Amino acid sequence: FDYVNNGGTMVVQYNVAEGGPTGGPLEHIGPYPIRTGRDRVTVEEAPITFPNPQLKLLHAPNEITSKDFEGWGQERGVNFAVEWDPRYLSVLESHDPGEKPMPGGMLYTRYGKGAYIFTAYSWFRQLPAGVPGAYRMFANMLSAGKVQ
Repeated sequence: FDYVNNGGTMVVQYNVAEGGPTGGPLEHIGPYPIRTGRDRVTVEEAPITFPNPQLKLLHAPNEITSKDFEGWGQERGVNFAVEWDPRYLSVLESHDPGEKPMPGGMLYTRYGKGAYIFTAYSWFRQLPAGVPGAYRMFANMLSAGKVQ
C-alpha cells in the first residue's frame, strides 16, 4: 500500500478466503476493509450499470459504456465484495436475471496520492480472448492513479 500511497495504481483481482474457500477472511486485501463472498454473475450478457457515472475511471483515457461489456465469455465475475468501507466507490453493477443487484464487483478508492481498485470481474478470461471493451476498461484501471 506504500506504492499506492506514493502515487501508484494497484489493481487487485478477486481472491478466495485465506486458507482456501473455507479459510478465514482476507483481512488485508485493500487499504480499507473489504469482505468478499461467493456472489457471482454467471450470465455473460448480464447488463452492466455504472453506480457512480461521474468517476473519471469510466472516462479516461477511454469513454466506457455498456457496449464495452459486449462479447464477454463464460461469466461476468466471481467472488464479488459483499461488504466494504464507505471510502470505496462502486464502479460497476451487474447481476443475473432475477437476482439482487451486486455493486461489489469493482470498487475504487483514492489512497494517498494513488488509486486502488478491487475487481471481481473476469479480466483473466476477457483479455486473452481479445474482447476490445475489456482492454479499454483495463487501460482505464491501469491509468487511474494518474488521471484521477
